[in-house]
Amino acid sequence: MNKEALAEKDEAFMDLACRLAARGRGNTKPNPMVGAVLVRRGNAFSTGYHRRPGAPHAEVVAMEGAKQDVAGATLYVNLEPCAHHGRTPPCVDLILAKKIRRVVIGTKDTNPLVNGRSIAALRRKGVEVTYGVLEEKCRRLNETFFKHVETNKPFVTLKAALTLDGKIASATGESQWISCPASRRKVHKLRSIVDAILVGVETVLHDDPQLTVREIRGAANPCRVVMDSRLRVPMTARVLEGSAETLLATTDRAPKRKIRQLESKGIRVEVFRPDRSGKVPLGRLLSRLGKRGMQHVLLEGGSGIYTTALKAGEVDKLLLFVAPLLLGGKEAPSLFDGIGFSSPKKALAVRDLRWRRSDRDLMLEAYCSGPGTPASGQTRSTGNRT
Repeated sequence: MNKEALAEKDEAFMDLACRLAARGRGNTKPNPMVGAVLVRRGNAFSTGYHRRPGAPHAEVVAMEGAKQDVAGATLYVNLEPCAHHGRTPPCVDLILAKKIRRVVIGTKDTNPLVNGRSIAALRRKGVEVTYGVLEEKCRRLNETFFKHVETNKPFVTLKAALTLDGKIASATGESQWISCPASRRKVHKLRSIVDAILVGVETVLHDDPQLTVREIRGAANPCRVVMDSRLRVPMTARVLEGSAETLLATTDRAPKRKIRQLESKGIRVEVFRPDRSGKVPLGRLLSRLGKRGMQHVLLEGGSGIYTTALKAGEVDKLLLFVAPLLLGGKEAPSLFDGIGFSSPKKALAVRDLRWRRSDRDLMLEAYCSGPGTPASGQTRSTGNRT
């Protein structure tokens, strides 16, 4: 087989490994999503994926489940196999024991416990290793895992519903409902796989949200995090109800009595030294959430926290539901308020913009680049289905 044909085959089987890995979405944390495919003479004969922490890794599932001898076969896996003992033995040892001839890897595992060690170990034992196949796709698949292991901070997705003129609420603060039911269901599905939902206290005061997963049967609720520099949250707020864990991030300017009152209800209160504006420092809060093992935080509002996060460069991904409405009004809050950038050249750029319909709404997904960074990647439609 010539190099071009082999590369084409490698990409096809790696794509299959990625699709298998995605079956574990929302169930594998703190582990990444991994899929594996065993191939002989151009045909896949066994597959596997990682289902949950403590369960066999994808490579093990594929090798142990094969109905024929795997010696001499090629193993495709979207993430570098583990080389260390965790809840399960190292996959590298089993690959060597089973005499796999070639291993094709999508991307390195940048966890310091791995980070190329498996590739080196396999090559030392004479196993042919190819890595970097569909690497961008493989990294995107586990983008929250990579952000966390590389920075100790969670991946942040900013979700917002807004009108065609960019308003996220009316001048009176009313925002229920800008998005349609189909869009709200998508948000609940996203809530079911994140570790935390982060909002500012203004959102709690205006909307009194529950911040729970209600439209996905059997899904667990993420931790609810409220930034409230002076603890203005009412004791009757629905976000304080016991249906999910709640963490209030405040400053040392908050009333001590209110802190004790909240803690007596089982609410966790984290106290920070205020930033220059007297508010909870978002960067330090995210670092603290990362240290607690949270890989993915969903930022749900409002305008103040959106603006703070965007200007601080703390947003990794945008998920915007644009409704066919015009609210108008100078006082109506927008997605990005306050003092903006002085020119388009200095604006916050987005890249890899994708869009599709969500019933009556338009759902936009994009990644954030730094201020003044030219947007890259192509805008592309992923279809018009809801």
